[in-house]
Amino acid sequence: MHLPQNTVIAVADGEKLSLFQNDGDAMHPKLKAMASDEIDASTISSGARHPSSAANPDDRQQNEDAFGSGVVDMLNKQVLSGKIKNLVIIASPRTLGEMRKVYHKSLSDVLIGELDKDLTGHSIQDIEKALAAA
Repeated sequence: MHLPQNTVIAVADGEKLSLFQNDGDAMHPKLKAMASDEIDASTISSGARHPSSAANPDDRQQNEDAFGSGVVDMLNKQVLSGKIKNLVIIASPRTLGEMRKVYHKSLSDVLIGELDKDLTGHSIQDIEKALAAA
């Protein structure tokens, strides 16, 4: 995958977000870690939060879905404010599916790629290799 200079790469799962920026050029990417804003995981993309019950026992999954929605909310705000011009999202398949539900049109416009892999906690070199292979 070609990554223009300054492309932001968001690597997420249901609990953690890491942001990187390409300090290299499109042919020779060099990722640098970035600080990220606080994630508001108080909402769920598919509707209101349901209380735990026998019919809905998996609060952990709801929390992961809410975190994914919070990540996209933060990314949407950064895209709308002009801080992100090019974006790649790497997330576990389930998290990526939940995240797609809340992409703003402007985020979709700057999105140059997605990888449905869980690379949170992996080294920058592993992420660069996954991007090069995509």
